[in-house]
Amino acid sequence: MAPGGHAGAGLELENVIAARRLELAGKPGIAGLISNGKTFSIAVFASIGGLIYGYNQGMFGQVLAMNNFAKASGVTGIQNPTISGFLTSILELGAWVGVLINGILADALGRKLCVVVACGVFAIGVIIQALTHGGSYDYILAGRFITGIGVGSLSMIVPLYNAELAPPEIRGSLVALQQLAIVGGIMVSYWFTYGTQYIGGTGDSQSKAAWLVPITIQLVPAIILAIGIMFMPQSPRWLISRGREEECRQIIANLRRLPIDAPLVEIEFLEVKAQRLFEERISQRDFPQYQDGSFSSSFHLTLREYSSLVTNRGNFKRTSVAVLVMLFQQWSGINFILYYAPFIFQRLGLSGKTISLLASGVVGIVMFIGTIPSVLWIDQVGRKPTLISGAIIMGLCHFVVAAIIGTCEKNWDAHKAAGWVAVVFIWIFVAGFGYSWGPCGWIVTAEVFPLGLRAKGVSIASSSNWLNNFAVAMATPDFVTAASWGVYIFLGMMCIFGATYVFFLVPETKGRTLDEMDELFGDNSGRSRADAAVLEQAFRDVGLLKAAGLEGGTPKNDTESGDEKGYTIHTA
Repeated sequence: MAPGGHAGAGLELENVIAARRLELAGKPGIAGLISNGKTFSIAVFASIGGLIYGYNQGMFGQVLAMNNFAKASGVTGIQNPTISGFLTSILELGAWVGVLINGILADALGRKLCVVVACGVFAIGVIIQALTHGGSYDYILAGRFITGIGVGSLSMIVPLYNAELAPPEIRGSLVALQQLAIVGGIMVSYWFTYGTQYIGGTGDSQSKAAWLVPITIQLVPAIILAIGIMFMPQSPRWLISRGREEECRQIIANLRRLPIDAPLVEIEFLEVKAQRLFEERISQRDFPQYQDGSFSSSFHLTLREYSSLVTNRGNFKRTSVAVLVMLFQQWSGINFILYYAPFIFQRLGLSGKTISLLASGVVGIVMFIGTIPSVLWIDQVGRKPTLISGAIIMGLCHFVVAAIIGTCEKNWDAHKAAGWVAVVFIWIFVAGFGYSWGPCGWIVTAEVFPLGLRAKGVSIASSSNWLNNFAVAMATPDFVTAASWGVYIFLGMMCIFGATYVFFLVPETKGRTLDEMDELFGDNSGRSRADAAVLEQAFRDVGLLKAAGLEGGTPKNDTESGDEKGYTIHTA
C-alpha cells in the first residue's frame, strides 16, 4: 500500500486498521458485547445518566397535571399557558448552559469528575424544586434551571465517556444503549407518576407526596451514578491528553481483559494516541499563532476554531445542515407531545386526569419500542430515507389529529371514538420519531463535519437542539390555547418542510468518504483530503501502521514538534 497516494488515504487506512482490529477482537454486535462484557457493564451503569435525563424530560408534564402541585406552585397546568411553558422550558435553557460549560469542564476535570459535578448540580436543582410551597412557582423556576444545567452536562458527558471507553466494534451499540436509556427514562416517568397521582386521591384530597415523590426520587439514581462513577476507569482518551500513556494502556488492557502487551491492546492504544496527535497537528496547521499554551491563546484558539465553522463556505453548509436538522427535529413536535401529553389527551376528549395520564404512559412504551428498529435499519436503509419517511409519517399524523380536533372538539361526548383515533395517531407519531429523527438526526450531524472540526460541529448542533427545545416548550402552550387544531397544522407543515429540506439539501452520508463529502458540500479547499493525510501521518508516527502489520520500520518519536517530525500533507 502506498500511503498518501490518493485522496482519502487516511480514512482508507483507518478502515484497514479497523478490519485488522476486528480480526483480533472478534465480531461486532451481540458477540462483541459479550466479548467486551466489562466495557458493556460499565456503559450500562454510566447510562444511568441517560435514564436521569429521560425521566426528567417526561416527568414534569405529568406532575404539572396534578391537583396538589397546582396548589403548591400556583400553576393550574396548561390553563396558564405562558407560565406553564416557561416552567417547562426553563430546564432546556439551563441544559443549553450545561452543554456549553461541559465542553470546558470535561477536558479540565476529566470525564468522571465532570459526571460527579453534573450529578451534584442536578441534585441541588431537585432539592430546590422539592421546597415548592405556598402557591409560589419561584422554587420550580430556579430548581428546573439548575437541574437543566446538570441534565445538559449529563446528556453530553455520558455518551462521550461511553464512546471513549468502548472499542469501535461496539461503539454504535453503546450509543444506541444511551438512546434506549433516555427513552426508558421517559417511559418510567410516565408510569411512575401515573401511580403516584393516587396518593391521597386525585382530587382536592391529593397528598403532596403525589408530586413530591416523583420529583425527589431522581436523587436516588443521581447519587448512585455520582458515587459509582468514581469506581469506574478513567477515559483512555482523556488520560492521553494529560500525557498519562502507561495508565491509558493499562486501562485498555483491563477493559479488554488481555495482557498489556497483547496486539489488540497495542493497536487500540496507538489508535487513541494517533487521534490525539492528529488533533494537535490540525490545530498547529490551522492556527500556528495560538500554540504557546497561554490562557489568551487557548481562548482565541477556541474562538477561531468555532468561527471557521461559518466563515468557510463549505463548513458553513455543513454547519447549516447540522443546525437545521436539529431545528426540524425539535419542531416536529416530539417534545410538545412528551411535555404536555396529559393535557393534550384531555383536550382530545379523554375524560378524567387518570385516563389522560394512562394514555401518556403508552407514549413512553411506544417510543421505547420504536427506537429499537433504528439500531437495525439505519446502516442498511441509509440516513435520508429514514429521515424523509419519518417526517412524512409524523406530518400525516399531525394533519389527521388536526382534522379530528377541528371537526369534533365542540362535542367530544358525541365523538369519543374519534378522540381515541386521534390518540392512536399520536402514538403512531411517537413511533415514527423513535425510529427516524430521534437517533438519525444525531448521526447526520456528526457525519457531515470533517474530522478536525467534528467535536466543535456537534457541540453547535447540540446548542441548536437545546435552544429549539426551549422554544418549542415555551411557545406551544400559548399556541394550543389560541388554536387547538392549528398547532398540529403548523407542526405537520414543519415535518413536511423537514422532509423536503432533507430530500433536496441534505446529502446521504452513509458510506461516504471524506473526499465525497467535500464534493457534496461544494468544499473546494481540500479540507477533508488534507485532514485525512494528517491522520495517515499520525498513524505512521505513533507506530500504528507497523502494529497493524501494514508497514515496517521504526515509529518516529512523537514527542518532537510537528515541523521536526517532517510529516507532510498528501494532496494527490
